[in-house]
Amino acid sequence: MFKDYYAILELSQNADLNQIKAAFKKQALKWHPDRNIGVDTTSIMQTIVEAHLILKDQEARIKYDEEYRKFNNIRISQDLGSRNETSYNEENVQFEYQDYEIEDNELTRWILNARRQAVEFAKITIEDLKGMTIEGAKAGMNGCLVQFVILLIISIVASIIRAC
Repeated sequence: MFKDYYAILELSQNADLNQIKAAFKKQALKWHPDRNIGVDTTSIMQTIVEAHLILKDQEARIKYDEEYRKFNNIRISQDLGSRNETSYNEENVQFEYQDYEIEDNELTRWILNARRQAVEFAKITIEDLKGMTIEGAKAGMNGCLVQFVILLIISIVASIIRAC
């Protein structure tokens, strides 16, 4: 399977490192779980992180670009048949092709490693969000407890004043 990392990040193939970083941030913000309530964006975010990890690494990008050229030559010269077209944006951009296998074994290992890192990144992010939610709930409960104690003291003082 071949993923078009340039399409995923909405980049041209001659994008520089700053453009790659900016495109990654744009897509990460666009597909962040906080902006897509009720939508499971985990796999989308993992693919965005995977694309970023490969394209930002100079050596990996050189190997990816070689494979990208081969892929495009084959795609142009023949129909890939049963392409798996999946999209992470409104324009239905194709970026995943099942019928093309990457020939460079080292690049394949790097991509698998980037994929594992992206999964770990997503797990850490989810754990961080859970931790922040728990801490937020604790802080909210502590705030409510303080307010309750203050209200109780005011009620007792008011009752004493009325009794006098």
